[in-house]
Amino acid sequence: MLAGRFGGETVAAATAADARRRLESGGFDLVLVNRVLDADGSSGLTFITAHIASGDATPVMLVSDRPDAQQAAIAAGARPGFGKSALHAAATTAAVGAVLRPLDTSAPASRRQ
Repeated sequence: MLAGRFGGETVAAATAADARRRLESGGFDLVLVNRVLDADGSSGLTFITAHIASGDATPVMLVSDRPDAQQAAIAAGARPGFGKSALHAAATTAAVGAVLRPLDTSAPASRRQ
């Protein structure tokens, strides 16, 4: 979805420590965080809180279908996120589009920016 609609490249991180190391290099436009991190089962909300507290200005969104988790992430300073079940929904495109510039799909593929 990110590549198709926004021309985005994703960089995966399995743990919070791995994500922090990758973010130190800079160059990211958006950080998407699962509610539960895959590799170690740690809390994505804890990562979001620490990310925001670090002063890193890179916008962050929670990926979760749970409204309570979304509200907690927003209260911590995250942008409104989305659930995996809504990955291709118009509301998800709009939420991500508030941070990332959508591709100009009216232009030929060779001229899209």
